[in-house]
Formats: sequence, C-alpha cells, structure tokens
Amino acid sequence: MTSTLRTLTVPLDVDSSSGGLPSFLVRDDVLCWSRRENGLVGFGELARFTATGPDRFLEADIWWRHLVIEADVTDPLEIPGTGPVAFGSFAFSKTSAFESRLILPEIVVGIRDGQSWLTQLTLDDVELTEAGALAALAGWLSPSDGDSANGESAAAGRSAVGHSAVGHPTASQLGDGKVTLESGSLSEADWKQAVADGVTEIRTGKLEKLVLARDVVATLPDGVNAAQVLRQLASRYRECWTYGVDGLVGATPEMLIQVEGRTAQARVLAGTLDRRDAEGMDGSPMEYAERVLAGSEKQRHEHEIAIQSLTTQLAPFSEAMNAHSEPFILELPNVWHLASDVKAELADIEGHVPTCLALINALHPTAAVCGTPTLVAGELIRELEHMDRGPYAGPVGWLDAAGNGEWGIALRGAIIESPTTVRLYAGCGIVEGSVPEAELAETWAKFRPMLESLGINN
Repeated sequence: MTSTLRTLTVPLDVDSSSGGLPSFLVRDDVLCWSRRENGLVGFGELARFTATGPDRFLEADIWWRHLVIEADVTDPLEIPGTGPVAFGSFAFSKTSAFESRLILPEIVVGIRDGQSWLTQLTLDDVELTEAGALAALAGWLSPSDGDSANGESAAAGRSAVGHSAVGHPTASQLGDGKVTLESGSLSEADWKQAVADGVTEIRTGKLEKLVLARDVVATLPDGVNAAQVLRQLASRYRECWTYGVDGLVGATPEMLIQVEGRTAQARVLAGTLDRRDAEGMDGSPMEYAERVLAGSEKQRHEHEIAIQSLTTQLAPFSEAMNAHSEPFILELPNVWHLASDVKAELADIEGHVPTCLALINALHPTAAVCGTPTLVAGELIRELEHMDRGPYAGPVGWLDAAGNGEWGIALRGAIIESPTTVRLYAGCGIVEGSVPEAELAETWAKFRPMLESLGINN
C-alpha cells in the first residue's frame, strides 16, 4: 500500500448513561466492541489484511505497524482507541481455512469513561475537517433500504440517544414457529462419545485437559438481525465484551489480553455451573455456586491449569505480574464461572514493549480453550471434533497505533453464515472426572446467550 494513512479525531457529544453503546450506533454491518458504558464501533472498510497459518498474528502485526508508522495522525485526545484503529478476528487453529483478518474502518466512534469521540480515516488526499467527519458519520447513520428491511430505523435510534429500550423478539416474530435448530458437525450422541474418548486419552497420561467444542445451526426464515443480536447481548451480558466483526458476533466473558501503555491484563475462566441448576436448592443462588463450583476439586483443578497456562506464557514478556491467589465467582445471566484476573507490567524486549499481536502470538491458544499440553490437545481436538472451529475460540478485538488494544476470546458467539442461518459454537473443558452427559448440558448453557438473543427458547 503506497498511500499514507491520515486520521482526524474529534470530541463527540454522545450520551451513554443508560449503559453500553447508544443503540443508534449499532447496525447489521457494524464493527463492534463494547462492555458496560465503554466501546468502539467502526463503519465502512478502508483496508483489510488477511492471513492463514501459524504466522497469522505476526504477519498481521507487521502489516499494522507498516500502515501506522508513517501515518499522519491528528489526535488531541490521545487515549486508548483514538487515532488509527483496526478491528480483528483470528482463526483458532493454525490449520484452519478461515482467513484471519484486520479491518481498518472509515469511521470509528468511541466511548470511554464518559468521554466520546469520532475518528475519520482516509488513504486519499481529501482534507479532513471536523465538519467533514461529522457529515461522514451522519451519512453512515442515515436510514437505508437495508435498515427498513430489518425493521430498524437509524433515525429513530438517533432520537433516543442512550435511552432506547430493545424488546426481546419471540420465536413467533422470527418465523411463527418455523425456526429450526439442528446439530452441526456431530450429533449429540457422537459428541458425547468424543468426550468419553477424550477422557480415555487423559487417563493414559498423555494430557491433563482437553477442550472440546460443538456447533449447532439455527435457521430463521424471517432473517437474522445482527444489530438486534448485538444490542441484546450488550444489554444482558454487561460483564462480558460484546463483539461484532465480519459476521462473527457474541459476548465473551474471557479477556485474552488487554494492553494499555505498559500494562497488560487478562481474565481467565475455567469451571462452569449452569444457573438453572440452583433452582430449588437450599440457600441463596450464590451460596449454591460457592458450594458446588468453588468447592469442586474438578472445577478448581481445571481452573488452575488455565491460570498456569496463561501466566507461564506471559512471564517472558513481563517484568512484574500478579494474579488472584484464589479464583472468584463470575456471575452471568446464564452461568457462573470460576475466574481470575491477571495483571502484568510489560518489559522492554530488545528496546520495545511487545505489541498486542506479539503477545497474542505467544499466549494463544491457552489451556482455557485448547487444553494442556497444547500440542497434544490441539491434535486431539482436530481428531475428535470433526469440524474447523474457524474464528470460534480465536482472538477477537481491536488495536490502535499507540499499542493499546483489547482482545477477547471469541466465546458465547456465532457466525452469521447467510441472511437466514447462524452457526453457534460452545465448548467445555474436559478433565479426568468429566461426564459426557454433564458436558453436553454445559454446552447448552453456553449456547443460551446467543439463542436468547436470536429469540430462540431452548
């Protein structure tokens, strides 16, 4: 690319007081990353990088650094997410046919700690002005035929900035009972057999933990409304990071790596309990979770493996690190998780602080989504799952030119494969004490966020 990237960031007056991104910003074609009152959305596509194979992260890192090193950046705010920003989604496996990607949008709107901004990006010689940037955003938010077809109105959204309530669609609204949900690569019986086979391999001593995933395909004859899905997820799963990149949508509770300046943070999850299991039990729901989840030797062992995996891989890049000595219970609308937060101060490596993508290259895949030892687990996953995970359980997020970024693991998500079909993914950590029937039930608990956001009761 011979053109020089130029960007202009200007403050923006956007109300996010009701929580999450204002609804008028979220459209079917949007690039999205949000949690609570903070987030980024991108409109349009100025440039794209794609790669496959084991070097996909490093190749993307080189492409991004070459793009931004000589960029002409006007950024009076200079906070994470201002200036040049790219959104990305990467394949879980180095053998995947899925093309990992970084996408440079034309317009980015950001909200962080009550401060809002607009960034316009260009590779042309057009003059960048505040008035021009605002006009460009208004053009993206103008109602279109596509909005009308999906029953959305950007104009209506703009009239209720930060205050719109999104109703939960019912199955009848999505096809009057014609919605179908079918097994994907493996039937339930075959997947349970895969779990049993995985437990057998673990008992031989070849590995400690294995993460097995399965897919289901939802067909919605009246069409998939991606914007509605993202809004539902952002509203209901406020403790998660809601993401949308090129038809990959979801709300992940797990942060692979977040970088701000020299500080890196991660949230590790392993150990799951369906909240429906607490119905009718003695004590409060949280007391039940503490007794059954935090008190489970199996769950705690699975969690310890995941923490050890991340901290071991992050240590060479850190001059100081701390992690919770005891996991805490993360409460989500569908499940409880054992969770631990890890914080590290990044070290200078050959005179430079490692970039987000360099860290991801070292960290992915963690034991939380693959298993341990990684190579043995990865080979067994390919043998037992009978599917290409694509971007499921791969890194998804954003990065800026200053080295800041947030990259979650693409969990509790789905790929919109056509206007009427969605492929959902869910996985479970398998250890020696795993029971196939219980693991299958856990996948349904993890499918629930996406199913509910699609209006499917299961």
